[in-house]
Amino acid sequence: MATPIDTPRPGRSPSHTRGRLRLLWDVMFRALRLIAKHANNVYTVFGIFLLSGAALAVACTWAFSEIALHVRAGRTQAFDDAVMHWIGVHQYPALQTAMLEVTSLGTGVVVAMIVLVAGMFLWLNTHRYSAILLFVATGGGIVLDNLLKAGFNRARPRIFEWGTYAASSSFPSGHAMSSVIVYGTVAYLAARLQRNVASRVATLALAGFMIVLICASRLYLGVHFPSDVLAGVIVGLAWAGFCMAMLEATQIYAKRNAPQVLKVEAPAPPGASPSS
Repeated sequence: MATPIDTPRPGRSPSHTRGRLRLLWDVMFRALRLIAKHANNVYTVFGIFLLSGAALAVACTWAFSEIALHVRAGRTQAFDDAVMHWIGVHQYPALQTAMLEVTSLGTGVVVAMIVLVAGMFLWLNTHRYSAILLFVATGGGIVLDNLLKAGFNRARPRIFEWGTYAASSSFPSGHAMSSVIVYGTVAYLAARLQRNVASRVATLALAGFMIVLICASRLYLGVHFPSDVLAGVIVGLAWAGFCMAMLEATQIYAKRNAPQVLKVEAPAPPGASPSS
C-alpha cells in the first residue's frame, strides 16, 4: 500500500512531484535503467559510474575559464591584494622556514623523483597501464602549465618580500597544479591496489592534506595570488580526473575484450613480490 508521500496528487504526473530537479532525476533514472540493461554485474555498473571523472574534468575546465575571465578583467585583484596584505602582516621566521620545506615538495625535482619511483614500482609489479597513466598525467600537466603561463603571463605579487625564488609567470600556480596531478594520481593509483577501504581513505586523505599544505606555502611565501592557486588546483583536478577516467574506461573495455589487462592491473595477493 502506497504511503501518502508516494502517491502523486490528482492531475499531476509522477515526474512533476520531483520538484524543480525533476529533469535531472529523469536523466539519472533513465541512465540507471540503461546501464542495468546492458551491464552483466554490479562491478561493471560501478566502473561505468567511475567515468564521472570525465564530467569532473569538464566542470573544472568551465570553472577555470570563469576564473581566468575574472582575472583578466581585474575583478579578483582587490581580493587577491587584501589576502596578500594580511599574509604579509603575519610573517614569522619559524613558519616561513616550515613553509620553505613544504613548498619544496612541489618543485620539479621532487615531483619528478616521486613520479619516477612510483612509476618504476608500478611497472615492476606488472601494473603497466597504471604506470603509463602516471607518466602521461605528469607530462601532460607540465605541458599544460607552460602553455597556460605563457598565455596569461600574469605578474607575480609584489606585496611583501618573497620567501623563495620564483621565475615564471604567476597564473596559474604550477606548484598547485603539479601537486594535485602528481600527489592526487599517485594516491588514486595506490588506493586502487589496496583491498582495505580504510587504507584507501587514509591514502587519499594524506594526499589531500599534502596538496593543501603546498598550496598554502605558495601564498605564505608571497609568490602567488589566491586566484593563481585556485586556478592551479582546478586545472590539476580537470586533467587528473580526465586521466583517471581514461584508465577506468580501459578497465571497463577490458572486461569483455582484453581480460589480460584486468589480470595485470589487479591488486597483488598478500606476500607477492615483483618477481612472482
